[in-house]
Amino acid sequence: MRILGIDPGLITTGYGVVDIKGGSVKILEAGTIEPDIKDPFEQRLFKIHLHITTILQAHQPDVVVLEKLYAHYKHPATASLLGHARGVICLSVAQQKVKLVEQSVKRIRKALTGNGNATKIQTQEFVKRVLNIKSAGFKLDASDALALALGQAHMMRYKLI
Repeated sequence: MRILGIDPGLITTGYGVVDIKGGSVKILEAGTIEPDIKDPFEQRLFKIHLHITTILQAHQPDVVVLEKLYAHYKHPATASLLGHARGVICLSVAQQKVKLVEQSVKRIRKALTGNGNATKIQTQEFVKRVLNIKSAGFKLDASDALALALGQAHMMRYKLI
């Protein structure tokens, strides 16, 4: 099974593609999409849409796991802006006719580390260990996306979803 995890954001969108066969997991690609913050809003959204579409076409995942929207009540504008990024990601996924699943960060972290309140760094260390990633420059947004893919695979394997 091939899974694409996406950690959406307007400044940085993380993505990670894993291939799971038998009991082995292989990372196919991971990285970040970082639109220029000086670009007009619609151009930043277009860049996210274009990159996600390219990744979907290149890897043809069986499922896409998108991080559920979470925004603090003190920052409602953040939720609205993030919703735009999620919208263009959902559009890309729908256009490519791929199944979309949404998962919360806490649920993914609980599935992987046993602790829903694990930090981003703890989750990143888990992802690096599981996927044998040595790079010190491995971005948190990319590791969060890979965590989404790995967590989804784990929950599917053990019928937790």
